[in-house]
Amino acid sequence: MDRKVTVSVKGLLVAAVALLALLTAYLLGGAGNGAPAPAQAAPAPAEGSGTEDARTLRMVGTGEATVVPDMLGFTLSVTAKQPDLDDALDGANGTMRRVLSALREQGVHAADVQTSGLQMYPEYDYPAYGPPVLTGYRVTQRARVTVHELADGGEAVSTAVETGGNGVRVTDVRLGVSDPEAALDRARDAAVEAATGKAEQYAAATGQTLGEVLGLRELGGGRTPRPQPVLEYKAASRDLASLPVRAGRDDLEVRVEVLWAFE
Repeated sequence: MDRKVTVSVKGLLVAAVALLALLTAYLLGGAGNGAPAPAQAAPAPAEGSGTEDARTLRMVGTGEATVVPDMLGFTLSVTAKQPDLDDALDGANGTMRRVLSALREQGVHAADVQTSGLQMYPEYDYPAYGPPVLTGYRVTQRARVTVHELADGGEAVSTAVETGGNGVRVTDVRLGVSDPEAALDRARDAAVEAATGKAEQYAAATGQTLGEVLGLRELGGGRTPRPQPVLEYKAASRDLASLPVRAGRDDLEVRVEVLWAFE
């Protein structure tokens, strides 16, 4: 009885092992039919296969241009103080109108004037003992004025101060250039010309010939001329001479990088 049971168990074990082997073989065969093969590293290209970069030459050139300021701008401030706020506003408005009217006679048009600020605030007296005492209201108006002819700039500043008297102050007087892009264009042309000259020299020295331009970029510079500050002007007497203005000059610089292919 015990012998028969032992034989049956061994047979079952043999059958299970055989079935497991068949199942494993089936799964491996299915994976080989549809599953992707393990990834393999692509072979490195052989030498002389044509994948090398083309021969190129990269060169940097610098170009300069000089500009002479041809216009002038300044900030016009008008201040009035009165016991009443409305009276202070009327006073500042009246002075500003007189000054702008005088400037129009100097060739400054309405489009050349831009309001840049308005301030209204009370002013107090602070006694040693007691609360603050209101003494009035101060109103300040500001406008930015542009004079397109530099030769007329000094006369315009003097006229504004002379017309407004002590209630007028001229600040932030600056020289400017009416067409800065023209100067920048000249500097860029000079920069490309300088880079090309150096590239041709190196190509000739090595027995090469420049081909087409593959790329170009601006490295630095290219700024527009910055308005130059002159001074601050305020009425000091009734007889004011025309403000002397010296234009001077402003130097611009542009750097470019150019990439060529050799023929």
